[in-house]
Amino acid sequence: MKRYALISGVAYLLIFATGFYANFTVLESLVDWDNMANTTQNFVQFHSNLGLGLLAFLAMLFFDGVLVFTLFPLTQSAHRKLTYVASSLRMLHAIGFAIGLFGLYKIYRTTTNVKYQGIEGLEWTIQQALHHFDTVWTIALVLFGIHLFLLGYLSIRYSAFPKLIGLFLVVAASGYVVESGAKLFLPSYFDYRHLFEYIVIFTGILGEFTLTIWLLAKGFLGFKRKEA
Repeated sequence: MKRYALISGVAYLLIFATGFYANFTVLESLVDWDNMANTTQNFVQFHSNLGLGLLAFLAMLFFDGVLVFTLFPLTQSAHRKLTYVASSLRMLHAIGFAIGLFGLYKIYRTTTNVKYQGIEGLEWTIQQALHHFDTVWTIALVLFGIHLFLLGYLSIRYSAFPKLIGLFLVVAASGYVVESGAKLFLPSYFDYRHLFEYIVIFTGILGEFTLTIWLLAKGFLGFKRKEA
């Protein structure tokens, strides 16, 4: 169990690093949702940055897949059937995110070797590919939120993890579901986009980063006999 905890903790830490870099350092600097012509120009001008962001997302996807298999042994003793459901939801989230990444790859491929004077006809293609990436990932994050809720429930009800971490995971799950639901169904979402993003960041750090620290501690220090 110590080994699974260590691998899970390291994988989660790398997910934070690659995810924050790809989403907030790269995409946030390139995408202007109010001006797709400017966004297209950014993708062309900073094409190498887009490539690095895509690689970071792929790394995040890989480590998310690792967690599907390393978290399972840590939670199955609490409730095997619910653990299967939780693991399946995380796998579905990873599959959905992979499908969404095809949209980002299409943007990368479309903007390869494009000159600035030739970008006028690309805005529609870029917009559709970006919408595909964002929408599919948002739907996948709803599944991820439910996954976190089940992990939290397993911790609170069956002591898969400490109960306080379980509570934090439920809070994080609520943040993902609320933000994703608002993006999918709230017409005025972009008027409050930054507020929803802050909610996800705060609740995600509260729940997932706390779990990460606990996993790393158990990975290095080990479990008590009754915990193993």
